[in-house]
Order: sequence, then structure tokens, then C-alpha cells
Amino acid sequence: MAPFHGVRLAAAARTDLLTRCQALATVLGDSVAFSHGTALRLLGVDVPWTLAGDDALHVVSSNPAERVDRPGVVAHRSRQKRLDVVEVAGLRVTSPAQTFVHVGVGLRRPDDVVVLGDSFLRRKQMLTSVAELARTAEATRKVKGITQVREQVERVRPGTDSVMETRTRLLLTSAGLPCPRVNEVVRLADGTYVKRCDMLYPARMVAIEYDGDQHRTDKEQWRDDVRRRRWLEEIGVTVVVAVADDIVGDGTRLVERTRRALR
Repeated sequence: MAPFHGVRLAAAARTDLLTRCQALATVLGDSVAFSHGTALRLLGVDVPWTLAGDDALHVVSSNPAERVDRPGVVAHRSRQKRLDVVEVAGLRVTSPAQTFVHVGVGLRRPDDVVVLGDSFLRRKQMLTSVAELARTAEATRKVKGITQVREQVERVRPGTDSVMETRTRLLLTSAGLPCPRVNEVVRLADGTYVKRCDMLYPARMVAIEYDGDQHRTDKEQWRDDVRRRRWLEEIGVTVVVAVADDIVGDGTRLVERTRRALR
């Protein structure tokens, strides 16, 4: 099997992303790195919906002499003399902050840039920092779309758990509501753990909880959430629950429920 000209794999070899990248890497120049959507997938970052159907391998280089011209490969040129790269499974991959900028400049909507930034800063997989995202964006010059990326970095919040949690927060703030704290833990006065809330307005004692599909399929998690939300209500916290239809459809009702709770 020949995934690329001049590269052969055993017939039984897997054809997943990592295998394809490892095969291509054998014929890449020293300055070439995997980038854009390919880097997102290799880094384990949520891919924007606009890129979900792109299965080409993306690479970038600052050396014109090492430009890749092969079917199934999208080659990008970097104006930087030296790319910021990390190693993933033995592959040269653009760093999280560099990848954020590469992908972010191609996103049309400001909220999509924020969603992308949050995806690099998951509570359980913090790949970079807001400061590093801002530094890399500021250092990037003469690239279309970079102004929007710089402007939106300040709306990025570390510690989220999902894309939909981010979109819930953006829906609320876009409607003029204050920005809630992300994944804030509520405890009793003696320090007893009550619950980690997806979003919280601690001064107003209002929690916003996003229920995704895992709450439907994981019965144990669902029961624990119900028990802990009742506990929140017992200590005076108003809980507002959001589902996907509240976010991808008309979010007016969720905004108004939250607004009433905050009052």
C-alpha cells in the first residue's frame, strides 16, 4: 500500500491519522511540521465544525525549498523564520499556541475563535495558557484574520470541559449578562465539597449547568448530578440547567431564565 508517492506500508497497516502522518513524515524536510487541522487532531483538541470534514494532512514550513506537493496534503507557508513546534508520537507538530493562531485566523466568527481557544485549555488537558495564546497572536504579523484573533483572546477562559459549555457562556455574555466563573467549586462553610459547577455567579448564588448527552447515557453521573444540584438548592444556590437546544437554537429563553435568577 502506498499512501504517498515514494512511501509504502504493509498491506495490513492501519490507515488512521497517526499512521498516515508517520508515513508522510518519512519524506518531509527538516523544517516541515504538521499544522492546522492535522495538528489539532494530533494534539487531541476539539476540531471546529467548519473543519470536521477536512481529512487532508496539513503541513507548514518556513523554507520554500521544502514545500510539500503531494496528493492529499495541504502545504502552508509560514512567514516566521522558525516555527514553534512540539513533538507528538515522534512527529513535528506546531505548538498549541501556534496551532491556535494558524486555525484561528481562518475562522470567520469571533465566537468560534473563543471556542477554539477554550479547547486548548481544558480543565483536564491544559495544553497552553491564555498568556501564551496572546503572546503568539501578538507576534504574528501580516496575516489576514490575526486582528480578530488578538481581540478574542481576552474572552478565552481556561478550565472548561466542553465546546457546549463555552458556547453557553458566550450566549449569556453576548446578551449582556456578566461572565460567569468556569468550573467553580461550591463548598460548605466547613469546607465540605458540594459540587463543581459548569458556570457560577458566586455573588448572586446562581449556577448554570449544561447537560450534554453523557447525562442521558451515564446513569450514575446523572444521579450524582441530581443529588448535588438538590444540595446546591438546599444551601440557597439557584440552578439553571441548559441543554443543546438552548444553545444551537433560539437561546432567548435560557438568557431570560438566567437573567431572572440573577435578579
